[in-house]
Amino acid sequence: MPAHETSHKSILLEHPSGAKAEIRFPHSLKPFLRAGATVTSWTVDDSERLFVSKNAILDGSKAIRGGIPIVFPIFGTDEKIKLPQHGFARNSNWDYVGILTDNDEVAVRFSLKDNQLTHEQRSAWPHSFRLNYTVAITANTLKTTLVVKNEDEDTFEFKSLLHTYFRVPNIEQVAVNGLSKLTYTDKVQNGAKVVEQNQKVTVAGEVDRVYTNVPEEVSIEIQNKPAFKIVKTGMKDTVVWNPWIDKAKGMGDFGDDEYPNMICVEVGSVAEWVKVGGGETWTGGQVITAL
Repeated sequence: MPAHETSHKSILLEHPSGAKAEIRFPHSLKPFLRAGATVTSWTVDDSERLFVSKNAILDGSKAIRGGIPIVFPIFGTDEKIKLPQHGFARNSNWDYVGILTDNDEVAVRFSLKDNQLTHEQRSAWPHSFRLNYTVAITANTLKTTLVVKNEDEDTFEFKSLLHTYFRVPNIEQVAVNGLSKLTYTDKVQNGAKVVEQNQKVTVAGEVDRVYTNVPEEVSIEIQNKPAFKIVKTGMKDTVVWNPWIDKAKGMGDFGDDEYPNMICVEVGSVAEWVKVGGGETWTGGQVITAL
């Protein structure tokens, strides 16, 4: 069976190869659960490839700490748009649209419209829109695609990101390739602009960087061996994040000892606002290959 609803309000995709993905999804009949169509598991060769914190809150009261939360329509916080951090998409009641299959790919689609938002959310970002989000797997790939349709007459603008948490055995053995010579904003250094001088980006302390105008492909290696290839489309930027020791201790939904077992490499368009004209659509996404 390619997909089915599990007992704890999620969709499980199953590929004939044995690869699986789980997506927690709320919909209008279950308003108490607001999981934001978050991918929370992806297994290839019986090995989990995504990180979800052992302390993640799964009752819908806040966004899930791990997997692939959807950031939209703001990144971080914004003085002019009074929405919670990273916007409303990762913690909204999405609708389940259906299963899509072909010979090699198993996929599921979700949608979110402005009329599904709370009054406060619509007041903060008063635009008519539809989001379509598709999650697809093959034997060794995970594809996540977000389509934004502006259903207003006037142009609106937004920022979006796929906040992917990768599971790793030891962060000190991890390197990210494909970011050399690019400019990044270093949030740990009060927003300083820095040009990446390293061929391989490694983590030996808190890292919170927004790399801009990033090529389509970056990769993650573990112990000098390829582990993941990430190919993005329609998105300009890539965020690299690990909270390290002190920040981990300050996060109630993240274990103090978990920072060595994750790295976030997140594709998005967040350095500049994306403008979409009335009646137009924008598409952004990623294909992750487990190597």
